[in-house]
Amino acid sequence: MTDAVSDVRYPVPAARHRVEQVIDRSRFICTIERVRSTDEAQAFIKSMNAEFADATHNCWAYVVGAPGSTDRIGMSDDGEPHGTAGRPMLTVLQHCGIGEIAAVVTRYYGGTKLGTGGLVKAYGGAVQEALTALPTEERVDTVTVMFAVGYALVGAVQQMLPDVDADVLAQDFGVDAAFTVRLPRASLPHLAETLGNLTRGAVQPHEVT
Repeated sequence: MTDAVSDVRYPVPAARHRVEQVIDRSRFICTIERVRSTDEAQAFIKSMNAEFADATHNCWAYVVGAPGSTDRIGMSDDGEPHGTAGRPMLTVLQHCGIGEIAAVVTRYYGGTKLGTGGLVKAYGGAVQEALTALPTEERVDTVTVMFAVGYALVGAVQQMLPDVDADVLAQDFGVDAAFTVRLPRASLPHLAETLGNLTRGAVQPHEVT
């Protein structure tokens, strides 16, 4: 199924990114990662907790989905005073114009208390600083499909796949040549039309969940 929403495009983190600051002798290390689901967000947070197991705090926030989404979000102060870490971090993420994003700010306490206002500024500022140099890429909604053709058409299919920006995930050469490919959802109608033309309507791609 395709619709206008299916092909929504927006920037997402292109790679894990990390920035460190020292504020009143406390170290604040902000790590940003792309997360496509709440499970990925939790796995990222868990990995940061393991990497910085000796830190005073590992505070976090994430936004799964398009920029500014509110349906799949999360945050934690991880022992800091309520509302001084996770909330300002989440606010920055929701207004940064980048989707599918999570941030963990690790703090090593340096002996000087920052106060409530200082903590809000430090945690929110750490995320803002990391975002200034964050590498991004365009998020494209993709779909994975399978189809099989006779061997006489393998060459034509292999030549056609780049035209629809399809990546071949698997090929199985049995009775027929079976392909599993991933491509932009917006290109799926073109793939279906081309396969139909090649096979006189006998073959259509089937979406794999």
